Amino acid sequence: MFSKVRLEKKQTLLTYNFTKKGSDSLYEYLYKCIKNDILHGTIQIGEKLPSKRTFAKNLGISVITVENAYEQLMAEGFIYSIPKRGFYVSDLKDIDFSEKAVQKDHLILTGGTTSYLADFTSNQTDSQIFPFTIWARTMREILNENQTQLMINPPCGGVMELRESIANYLHDFRGMIIKPEQIIIGAGTEYLYGLLIQLLGNDKIYGVENPGYPKIARIYDSMKISYKIIDIDEDGVPINSLEQEHVDIIHLSPSHHFPTGIVTPVSRRYELLGWACKNENRYIIEDDYDSELRLSGKPIPTLQSIDVSDKIIYMNTFTKTLSSTVRISYMVLPNALTERFYERLSFYSCTVSNFEQYALARFMESGSFEKHINRLRNYYQHKRDAILSIFRQNPLGKYITIREEEAGVHFLIHIRTKKSEEEIISNAKSNGIKLAPLSKYNMKEQKQQQFNNTYVINYSSIDLSQLDKIAAALYKIIL
Repeated sequence: MFSKVRLEKKQTLLTYNFTKKGSDSLYEYLYKCIKNDILHGTIQIGEKLPSKRTFAKNLGISVITVENAYEQLMAEGFIYSIPKRGFYVSDLKDIDFSEKAVQKDHLILTGGTTSYLADFTSNQTDSQIFPFTIWARTMREILNENQTQLMINPPCGGVMELRESIANYLHDFRGMIIKPEQIIIGAGTEYLYGLLIQLLGNDKIYGVENPGYPKIARIYDSMKISYKIIDIDEDGVPINSLEQEHVDIIHLSPSHHFPTGIVTPVSRRYELLGWACKNENRYIIEDDYDSELRLSGKPIPTLQSIDVSDKIIYMNTFTKTLSSTVRISYMVLPNALTERFYERLSFYSCTVSNFEQYALARFMESGSFEKHINRLRNYYQHKRDAILSIFRQNPLGKYITIREEEAGVHFLIHIRTKKSEEEIISNAKSNGIKLAPLSKYNMKEQKQQQFNNTYVINYSSIDLSQLDKIAAALYKIIL
């Protein structure tokens, strides 16, 4: 580890010539210059670096460029920060220079905030869309009326009032006929996956969609579970791949696949149900994470609603419909697994507080959740339409193809350019745009090329007032 020292030395005025940066992006070149000066003693141990804003002004570059350079230096231990004081050079005596540098993709901006002009990788909910007034009133009602219940530990599956509200909601809006006892509440889908693996067994072979949500594979890795990466086609997961790989449990997002946006057609859905019925150990985990946010057309029926063999484990979350910071998720277990859950895992305590569960139950029972969903759809549809309109009207429109924009809060954009994906991402970052390539979600090296220069555009946190600047910046980046 690098040592931190507190030497109050005079701050050095640093200046660098960016005409010599070559193929490096601005922030990469600045990072290398500062690192080189630290290693050669030009900038000494304990010395304070210029503030980001002052440094950017002196060099004639953006604050974001300086911020990214500092974050890379901090990630590698060359500098450290002191809250409200600034950035200082670390004591390098314990450095092992053979250590691999931290990958830039894993860097997190200090304080969890971002100063990007547009962060298309963020799923953060815009604060103006959250129903703060109604939620605050609901919380006050719960605190006044449910004081006794709030102090009683909930059942392992969660507060019954919330499970009943969810069951009613799923019946009315998703056509699912279930009992509240089948619903298990948890603080995030990651926690629920841990329960599922214990319930289904670690001797099973799990299937992961490719491209897909990387965290699923990481959960399986962390729990030493055997899994197979299943390439999807234009209709989703092919049945022959499941058979060839001897998969027992397959994770799917059939109503709106992440990240491709594919909707699995009815014919493939029945094929999947037929596959699951062939063996008593087979189950399908249906991840319906943003089904409420289909912006056009009728809602897609769930697999669970057409399953007559009790083979679907349905999962959903409130992080998309309420806020990315609301860690309330749930799963609906088939009847046989419900009995097994209570027999084997009922010793687990519910990981969501009573306060939140009772408040959410009241929020749903009062009709406020339904009204919020309708408002949310209108809000995101307006946002999506505004973004697509600007992108297509701008000179940028000649170089892009937009796909899968009808559901959820993300779409795909393919850029026709001679630049490499690495160049696009690096140049975008230097210009205040954060992009996530579709290839990032690919788990097989040999299929990398087919995803080249296609990007997953999550627009939930984009500031519409900055759209002209964003489009102009993207156009500059790809030329």
